[in-house]
Amino acid sequence: MQHRHQLLCLALVAVAFASLPQLVAGKKIEKRCLNCSYRTYYTYGDGRSLQRVVYRDPVYTRAQSYGCSGSPCGVNAVCQEAAGGRPVCSCPPGFSGNPLTHCNRGECLDNVDCRGDLQCKDNRCVNPCVGACGIGSNCDARNHVAVCSCPAGYNGDPYHACHLNDPEEQCHPSPCGVNTKCEIINGVPTCSCVHGYLGNPLSGCRHECEYDGDCSSRDMCSNFKCVPACGQCGTGATCRNVANHRAVCECPKGYIGSPYTECRPECYGDSDCPAGRPACFYGICKNTCEGACGVGADCNLRGLTPVCSCPRDMTGDPFVRCRPFTKEDLCDPNPCGTNAICVPGHDNTGRERPVCNCLPGHTGNPLSHCSRGECLSNNECPDHRACINYQCIDPCIGKCATGASCEPKAHLAVCRCPAGQSGDALVSCRQTRTFPVAKYH
Repeated sequence: MQHRHQLLCLALVAVAFASLPQLVAGKKIEKRCLNCSYRTYYTYGDGRSLQRVVYRDPVYTRAQSYGCSGSPCGVNAVCQEAAGGRPVCSCPPGFSGNPLTHCNRGECLDNVDCRGDLQCKDNRCVNPCVGACGIGSNCDARNHVAVCSCPAGYNGDPYHACHLNDPEEQCHPSPCGVNTKCEIINGVPTCSCVHGYLGNPLSGCRHECEYDGDCSSRDMCSNFKCVPACGQCGTGATCRNVANHRAVCECPKGYIGSPYTECRPECYGDSDCPAGRPACFYGICKNTCEGACGVGADCNLRGLTPVCSCPRDMTGDPFVRCRPFTKEDLCDPNPCGTNAICVPGHDNTGRERPVCNCLPGHTGNPLSHCSRGECLSNNECPDHRACINYQCIDPCIGKCATGASCEPKAHLAVCRCPAGQSGDALVSCRQTRTFPVAKYH
C-alpha cells in the first residue's frame, strides 16, 4: 500500500510539472482533486508559478502519517522520499537556503535570465569581465561572455598580459627570407631585397643571374646582373644579332674601324671622297646619281647635282620611269577640247595622229568644246517627242509615206492612211477602188 501511494504521489507531481504552461500568474488553479493538497514552491520571473500537487489517500493517511505526505519541508523546498519512506528535503534548481524552513529563489537560472552584458553565476547575474582578462587588457562583455583584447599600441595575450608595442620587435626574428632586410614602415614590418638581389623577399632573394643561362636570349650575365648583350658593341657600331648571349657587331655602311671598339665615318667633307663618289653625305662618300633617277632614265652630274632625262627614243617621267613611245602617247596629254575624248588614229596620208570625238550625249566641235545634248534617251523627252541625236524632236518627221497622217505616241510615229485610201502608211497610200457587185437571180 505504501509503495502504491508513493508512485501515485510522484505521478501527480509529474502531472503538475507537465501542466506548467497552463499555470498563469494571478489565476487560481482549479482544484480538481478532492484528496489533493496544492502548494506553490517555484515562482518564475514573469510571474508564472509551479505548484506541487500531493494526493492523500484517506485510508493510507489514517494508517501512516510519515513521509512527504505531511509536507515536512520548508517554503519552496522539494521533498523526496528515500528508502523506508524517509522524507528528504532540498531546494530546487535556482533556489538556495535551508530546505527545512525556506528556500530563496536565485536571481537567475541561466544566462538567458540576465542582460547580454552579464552572465549567470551561482544564480546571480554578474559581470563576466571580473577576473577574466589579463593585466593591461580591455574587456568587453558580449552575449554573456568576456571578450578580452589588448589596447591600441599594445600586444600580447589579452587573457594573460598586454605590454606596450616595440615596433622593432616585429623584425626580431625577421619574418623575411634570406638576402633581405626588414624595416618597420607605418608600424608594419616590410620586407625588401638587399641591393643587387631580387626575388620574393618573403621567401628569399638571390642574384639576378649567376651565368648567362639565367638571362634571356638577348642578354648576358655581367656582375650578377642581366644586361643587353648588344652593349658589347663599340662606339658608332650597330648590333646585327645576338648569338649565345654574345653580340654580333658591325660598322655601318661607309664607316671604318672595329665594331667592338669604335666605328668612324668614311669622310668628313667632299674633299675626302674619290672622283667616282664625289659627295660626302653623313660621313659616306656617294655618287649623287645613285637612286636619284627613275627606271631607264639617264643621269648626268653637274657638279654634285644629278640631272635626270629620258633617252631620245623613250618618253615618261625621268624621275619615275622611261619607256618606249606607243600610239597611246598621241593622246597624252589630251589635245582635244572639253567633253571630248582622244583616240589614236591616222590622217589621210596614213600617219598616226590623235582623233577627237565628243563624249556620248554631247555635240559640238570636239577640238574646242562639246556641249551636252538635250537628252540621252526617250525617257528624258515628253511622250510626243523622241530622243534623236541627243535632241527631243517630233518622231513623225520623215517617217510616214506621202499623204499619210502621223500621230506621235509614246515617243514613236504612228502612221495612218487617210479615209478613202489604203496601203502601207510607211510606204504609200492610194485611193481605194470600188467595184460593182453582180447580182444573180
